[in-house]
Amino acid sequence: MSADSLKSPPWAPPCGTDVEIVRVGPHWDVVRAPEALGGRALELLGGASGAVIADYNLMYWLIRPGSAQYWRRIRQVQTLGTGRVETSYIGVPPVDRTSGPYLHWRVPLGPGRYLTDANRLREALARAAVAELGIEGEASR
Repeated sequence: MSADSLKSPPWAPPCGTDVEIVRVGPHWDVVRAPEALGGRALELLGGASGAVIADYNLMYWLIRPGSAQYWRRIRQVQTLGTGRVETSYIGVPPVDRTSGPYLHWRVPLGPGRYLTDANRLREALARAAVAELGIEGEASR
């Protein structure tokens, strides 16, 4: 796990019951993947995953700001964040919402669980795409 994942976040998820809409970029960039790929990537990452937000069939990893602009494409995986023309926002669930299927923390934010290393995440998602989608050799088109 990178040193970034051990730092206290410069923001805090909402307390109470309301979801907060947060602009992607200032605090973190985001990698979005369908649940089938995301679940397998979580298994591959093990304890190296940072916080993960889930919403029905999508999973969102928080990565270091600026990392999304260097991401090589993986089928069915999208990046949001710094260096993009468009501005993106995501819903952030309350800190204690840890079950779904609605917006919740699949991997809760906590000590040692903040940002996921973008390179490790990309490797895990590429391997998951090969296993789930059978696209060996095409994982980074």
